[in-house]
Amino acid sequence: MAYGKGIKKIYYGGDYNPEQWPEDVWREDMRLMKKAHINIVTLNVFSWAALQPDEETYSFEKLDKIMEFVRGNGLSVCMATSTGAHPAWMAKRHPDILRTEFNGMKRKFGGRHNSCPNSPAYRMYAPRLAGKLAERYKDFDNIVAWHVSNEFGGECYCENCERAFQKWLKKRYGTIEKMNQSFNTSFWGHTFYDWDEVVLPNLLSEHFEAERTMFQGISLDYRRFNSDSILECFQMEYDAIRREMPDVPITTNLMGFYKPLDYQKWAGSMDFISWDSYPAPDDSPAAIAMNHDLMRGIKGQDSFVLMEQTPSVTNWLPYNKLKRPGEMRRLSFQAAAHGADAIQFFQIRRSIGACEKYHGAVIDHAGRDDTRVFREVEALGQELETLGDLFLEGRTPSETAIVFDWDNWWALEYSAGPSVLMKYLDAVRDFYTAFFERNIPIDMIGVQDDLSGYKVVVAPLLYMTKEGYADKLKEFVKAGGVFITTYFSGIVDEHDLVISGGYPGELKDLLGIWVEENDALPEGEQNAFTYHGKGYHAKLICDLLHLEGAGSLAEYEKDFYQGMPVLTKNRYGKGQAYYVGSRPTPDFYSHFLGDVLREAGVMPVLDTPEGIEAAARDNRNGRTLFLINHNADSSKVVLEKDCLDVISRKQYQAGDALEIEAGGVLVLKQEG
Repeated sequence: MAYGKGIKKIYYGGDYNPEQWPEDVWREDMRLMKKAHINIVTLNVFSWAALQPDEETYSFEKLDKIMEFVRGNGLSVCMATSTGAHPAWMAKRHPDILRTEFNGMKRKFGGRHNSCPNSPAYRMYAPRLAGKLAERYKDFDNIVAWHVSNEFGGECYCENCERAFQKWLKKRYGTIEKMNQSFNTSFWGHTFYDWDEVVLPNLLSEHFEAERTMFQGISLDYRRFNSDSILECFQMEYDAIRREMPDVPITTNLMGFYKPLDYQKWAGSMDFISWDSYPAPDDSPAAIAMNHDLMRGIKGQDSFVLMEQTPSVTNWLPYNKLKRPGEMRRLSFQAAAHGADAIQFFQIRRSIGACEKYHGAVIDHAGRDDTRVFREVEALGQELETLGDLFLEGRTPSETAIVFDWDNWWALEYSAGPSVLMKYLDAVRDFYTAFFERNIPIDMIGVQDDLSGYKVVVAPLLYMTKEGYADKLKEFVKAGGVFITTYFSGIVDEHDLVISGGYPGELKDLLGIWVEENDALPEGEQNAFTYHGKGYHAKLICDLLHLEGAGSLAEYEKDFYQGMPVLTKNRYGKGQAYYVGSRPTPDFYSHFLGDVLREAGVMPVLDTPEGIEAAARDNRNGRTLFLINHNADSSKVVLEKDCLDVISRKQYQAGDALEIEAGGVLVLKQEG
């Protein structure tokens, strides 16, 4: 759970790079950090070149001085391993460390995230450095966590990766015959007779675009292999640290809905989840919250660390819009409301050169403590200090869940048809947004997670039905649960082979339907249907389905399939299973889910006006209620129970109407 159990304060700080500055600046930094109520720094993120100038030499003198200085100033440390960017000499002397791109281009030294995960040199030097760092600093009791590398990601298509992929396939399938069967290689004469005949799927082989492949099974397995390969690199550094420091938790900073890496699998190797939140200026509050809920969900709904966010502005977008006054505070408390137990920034002091010199920081180039940004950081730090352990280790009181699965994501968007416009995240966001806007707490779960604690489970676009999952869903519904899925679900197994016998495959009995065809509508075209007296558009995909036990709740109103069901409900055991056969407009989801939630007895955290988010976390201290105004105007919220405003210490009674300023946040301890 975040930095550990039993912690009595909210850790607040961020990435600090004193190696870029003379020591007189360090002293000023300490003054400013103390003023801002900062209590933790992440150190040593990109120092590999400075720490290791050649194969055998390690130079820790400057880092020793930094560590002593930081400890002397009472700061806790999240200690990084520096392996996110390898040194230039390593690329020169060990070119196997350089990646090969999707188009076959071999990289040279430069940038970061440029280490081949199957490079013998990288796999030797990276864990060696991590081990030496842990050995040297193991007696520093202010190290509260280790931070392996930085934002692991990317792909490589070099010869080392190709050989490793062949070995991975052999381990996965055992025999060449089983692999051929899983890839359906009888199609287009692709039968393999030896493992070394398999080549990596990229623009030199199976792909004609990044997301379009002629052999989905091979490309899907490459995705799995690449994620596993990079995870092995994390694990090697983890093990090297663990040998020296058996009790300090170890993490790496994840990136929300990051497609290349299966974070649900990664979570099992991480002691706690940390992640970097950089929403685009036009991201909705629901989209931002959905990322937090995913990060909470991948490790059993445990709390997480917000490892990075900008206090003011990013630098990589075409137009880098400033966070408006109060926005950083609002987003920080939204992270806390959805599971963050620590709030941190990139970066403490703004760099003067290279690509992140205009990325926001706590301490700007002016070096002053009276900038707008510094004053906001200071004010938030004081508030977090006041809150203490109020909500730490708090759980989200969810009775609803959305199923999310990386294999399903990869396979669906590699699918050769029916539509390139069909995107997994769009379908997930459709449902999530409707829950969010009703203040319904949501858990993001994987196919491996238990369903018994939920009343309603939604699996949007469940294209892939993994072995045993249909039975799991049936048991959930049979026991009284409500299950909802959508168009183009239940189509393939985990190898991306179509489940024969009719769509939606193993879900047919549960849903009580048979889908005969899928009509993919180009942009601008739409069908229509009426649900409970209100008309809605049907876009993207229109499943042409037949009832086999289910009842129809709405029918298509146009085209040759006019009158065929588009929305169905099937009683199964004590529960209900719904099928949404097209992608309607957003207002449908709110209407439909409102009916489902009412029938299932799922209640919101609090009824609020539009644009006011109400979220809750429960722990040993009781319930903490977060009220967050995402609107540009103030708005009133009526409380249902007595509450204490923990920051202002003002007491409220049930029935009181609280006015929340535009962009404002209230943190309340709910009583009774």
